[in-house]
Amino acid sequence: MNLNYDAYDADNHLYEPIDSFTRHLPERYRSAIRYVDVDGRTKIAVNNKISEYIPNPTFEVVAAPGAWEEYYRGNNTEGKTLRELTGKPIRCHPAFRHPDDRIKLLDEQGVFGTLLFPTLASLLEERMKDDIELTHAAIGAFNRWMLDEWTFNYQDRIFPTPIITLPDPRRAIEELEWCVDNGARAVLIRPAPVPGLRGSRSMGLPEFDDFWTAVEQTGILVTCHASDSGYDAYANAWEGGRDEFLPFKPAAFRLVVGHGRPIYDTIAAMICHGLFERHPNLRVASIENGSTWVAPLMLELSQAYGKMPQEFAEDPVETFRRHVSVSPFYEEDIAGLIDAIGIDRVLFGSDYPHPEGLGRPLDFIKEVEDRSPTDQRKVMSENLQELLTLRPAA
Repeated sequence: MNLNYDAYDADNHLYEPIDSFTRHLPERYRSAIRYVDVDGRTKIAVNNKISEYIPNPTFEVVAAPGAWEEYYRGNNTEGKTLRELTGKPIRCHPAFRHPDDRIKLLDEQGVFGTLLFPTLASLLEERMKDDIELTHAAIGAFNRWMLDEWTFNYQDRIFPTPIITLPDPRRAIEELEWCVDNGARAVLIRPAPVPGLRGSRSMGLPEFDDFWTAVEQTGILVTCHASDSGYDAYANAWEGGRDEFLPFKPAAFRLVVGHGRPIYDTIAAMICHGLFERHPNLRVASIENGSTWVAPLMLELSQAYGKMPQEFAEDPVETFRRHVSVSPFYEEDIAGLIDAIGIDRVLFGSDYPHPEGLGRPLDFIKEVEDRSPTDQRKVMSENLQELLTLRPAA
């Protein structure tokens, strides 16, 4: 499939090799991240605790892109497990590791540009939240590996997203400025409460204002991409058992209560704690969190405004529509999302090459085929270009 314009995908991924976290990690922290052998299989251990977050953290073999599409469309009528749906794994394609190969693949797919997110790195912050120094060191080390291998702007087509961790706002500013100086067009901030020495807190509180001022000054896009946000603790309170978020071992209760909850709370905190009132030029994009959380949040914001308008500088629903863009899952009610937040705030994202994404990214256009050509072009191309400041705002 080829469009008559340049498609921009808001959600592509790389697969990290085993030195991605350790190449630049300071020597004193080298034992904090290790790859270990467990019964003949390689696992990642963080702070001496083996993680099953990703069953095969070396990514030498992976599930085929789009292998789970029917599952996520709700068409798993035979009740197969994700492993059964995966079938035979494939060898990790060079395009999942190297930018030149990725450019060739994008050309084959008919996609011109994309945001590029890590995969395994989304486990780091939650497993290090009790050690602020280690968290900042590990995230900084990963960002430097990403710059080595991918850059932060590859040929004005691939835009890798370095991670900004917020426990120490001063260090977050330093990392942000380093990322921008090295060409970053977007950064990734985990949708979760920010850990701290005195407990966790909202990133929308005034104590983070110096950081958000720096974001405004750079004009960079902030993406809140799905990560391990620590929310399995809430499910554990009901079901007990595991103490680790396992995205590829879903359970019905955890799926129902956890789907979209971290991003719901994150955007609610940003709005209710006045972040956009104090920083009116911020741009935030929700990536790989779906969109089913949007309507419930808008309802609650509207009701809160009706009850206590003095807590808001304006209608918080309008604040949402002005500052937040959303990349929905392909299987969701995208027409309803467009009605809720406006066509200018909806982003095409394929989640390629993950098995839960689309095997052919441009198939996403089928989900907006009932919209006008102008609207399709906004979703598939122009909205992300504008957020990346690749074209002037209308």
